[in-house]
Amino acid sequence: MISLAHAQTAGAADPTGGFMQILPMILMFVVLWFLMIRPQMKKAKEHKALIAALAKGDEVVTGGGMVGRITKVDEAYVTVEIAAGTEVVVQKPAIGMVLPKGTLKSL
Repeated sequence: MISLAHAQTAGAADPTGGFMQILPMILMFVVLWFLMIRPQMKKAKEHKALIAALAKGDEVVTGGGMVGRITKVDEAYVTVEIAAGTEVVVQKPAIGMVLPKGTLKSL
C-alpha cells in the first residue's frame, strides 16, 4: 500500500520547473539591494567627493567630533587647526563634514 502511494506521487511534475521556490529568494535580494546596498554606495560616493574637494581654509568636523580649520592638505592627510596655535594631523577619510564658512566664529 505504501509503495503504491509513493509511485503515484513520483510521476507528478512541477509545472513551474522549481522557479516558484527560488522566487522569494530573488525578491529578498532585490529588496535588500534597494533598501541597504544602493543608499550605502551613494553615501560612500558623496563622501569620496567631499574628501577630494578639501582645500586649505575649509572648516571641518572630524569623525571624532573635533571642529577646526584646515591649514595644510597632503595626499593622504590634512592638518587641522583646532585652536589658536594647536594643530592636529588627521587622515582625510576621518573628515566627517565640511561646515559653512564662518561657523567657527559663531561657536
